[in-house]
Amino acid sequence: MADKHILHMVTPLKHISPFDVNMAVDAGFDAVTPYTETTLEEVTGLVQDAIFSRPPKLGVKTGMFFGGKNAILALDMLAAAKKALVPPFGISLFADPAGSFTTAAAMVACVEKLLRDKKQRDLRGLHVAVFGATGVVGFSASVIAALEGAAVTLVGYDGIKRVSEGARDIKARFGTDVAAADGSTDAKKQDILSNTDVALCAGRAGVQILSAGELKATRRLLVVADVNAVPPAGVEGLEVMANGTDIGPHGALGIGPLAIGNIKYKTEFGLFQRMISAPKPLSLDFREAFQLARELNA
Repeated sequence: MADKHILHMVTPLKHISPFDVNMAVDAGFDAVTPYTETTLEEVTGLVQDAIFSRPPKLGVKTGMFFGGKNAILALDMLAAAKKALVPPFGISLFADPAGSFTTAAAMVACVEKLLRDKKQRDLRGLHVAVFGATGVVGFSASVIAALEGAAVTLVGYDGIKRVSEGARDIKARFGTDVAAADGSTDAKKQDILSNTDVALCAGRAGVQILSAGELKATRRLLVVADVNAVPPAGVEGLEVMANGTDIGPHGALGIGPLAIGNIKYKTEFGLFQRMISAPKPLSLDFREAFQLARELNA
């Protein structure tokens, strides 16, 4: 019998995501096993059980995936897993909490391509406002954009406290500065938009973040992107399949959630396939996700 590709899927939540299970199996894993309500302290034991139960040559056919809904915790689990490895034993590792790393990677890659193709710009030096920045997708997109040289502002719908904490976490974790702003009223959002080149909307499903009136009053915006596919749209008037459609009267271009979702799906699927086909164990997080999303969207 051929050696099987086995994936251990770890989450701190009550359930592993069915989306991620389907993706992993469809990508080619022969066996997928969930580990739920897992703590950070338990990761070492799980990793060492996984590596020592197969000979070193099968490490490349063994993987561990970290889900949940907390980007920092998923990265901490990934780091703990790396530390737990005992050469020559190894396994491939992949963090994508709530699909946020691959979704954020796809979102920023789509924005980057549209800027390049239609505006002859890239992200470096542009002012990027992230609405829904306290969520895992918004947080992850903020990090990716900031590391690409954008001046990023985390916008808080409920005030500045939580986004300020997020900005401090990003500085401490990734060594890059982002700003925080209070977007709790329409007037405050409009003030933020007046100094924004790119708006990334990653708020809760079914919640409108930007209205048509706010877009109409904003002359500086180059691109608006939204990941919310549940009506009402996060950006009023933005079609779900939009990919460079004019939105507002001043030349801003919109990217809808299904255009982003197409690249997100291919990115997560592609990273699972890389785990399966790699000649040696891999470690994958939002950086590798963004690299692949760029390639897929070139």
